[in-house]
Amino acid sequence: MRARALKKQARPPGKDPIARLRAICLALPDTTEKVAWGEPTWRVRERLFAQLDDHHHGAEHLAVWLPAPLGEQEALVARDPSRFFRPPYVGPRGWVGVRIDGRPRWSQVAMLVAQAYRHVAPPPRARRGRASDG
Repeated sequence: MRARALKKQARPPGKDPIARLRAICLALPDTTEKVAWGEPTWRVRERLFAQLDDHHHGAEHLAVWLPAPLGEQEALVARDPSRFFRPPYVGPRGWVGVRIDGRPRWSQVAMLVAQAYRHVAPPPRARRGRASDG
């Protein structure tokens, strides 16, 4: 564990994938960061939309787990299994693992994070209020 912590500290600040992921997530409205299961997670009004996978249970990757629309997980994994995977625990519910180590396509990561955010975000407060005015 200590070796992994030292390795994390050795990353140059501008190239730290966790910092880039954090910035992408926190740029979305009403997003908060909360450590859960020993890893950072990002939530919109308490609904989880992204979870870091920092070599979870000894895995050889750094990734983010994201909820995805029906069929998206299978399509991404089939198209590029070196970049996408079915994560443990949440994979059976359609979540997709996206590797952020190596040379990720950050524009694609940002798009998938935004998609996950929209997938779980509650409707805007103003719209909810009008719907109940009936």
